[in-house]
Amino acid sequence: MTAESAPATATAPDRPVPLLVGAGITALEGAAMAGWGVYDLISGFLGSDAAFGRTEMGGIVLLLMGLLPLLAGRALLRRQKWGRSPAVLTNSICLPVAYYMWQSGGGMVAVGAAIAVLGLVGIVSLLNPKVTAVLYGEQ
Repeated sequence: MTAESAPATATAPDRPVPLLVGAGITALEGAAMAGWGVYDLISGFLGSDAAFGRTEMGGIVLLLMGLLPLLAGRALLRRQKWGRSPAVLTNSICLPVAYYMWQSGGGMVAVGAAIAVLGLVGIVSLLNPKVTAVLYGEQ
């Protein structure tokens, strides 16, 4: 096959590592939130009748709230700029959650620290200049 007969392929711009890290962390947070919502829905059916309505409604809310970070992570992998704002917001919300988990003490200190690290890494990676250049073009 010669160079003249080779099929022409358009090369897509590469996804920088910070974009992949930010999208992955955001999708992980969304999956965790949606998973918690599914758990609440299932536990509502298996639990006491007194808390059925609250548990089911909480599960539905968590499930719906988990969908936005999942969609934002997917959008970032597709290099769609709208996904960055909800992704940064989701990672920012991790910081007060981590603070209150830290304050509760015990084993939650380690979980709070892990959530804080995930949130900070997500924010820093999504606000990286390489990510800005890929999403918004060279400015």
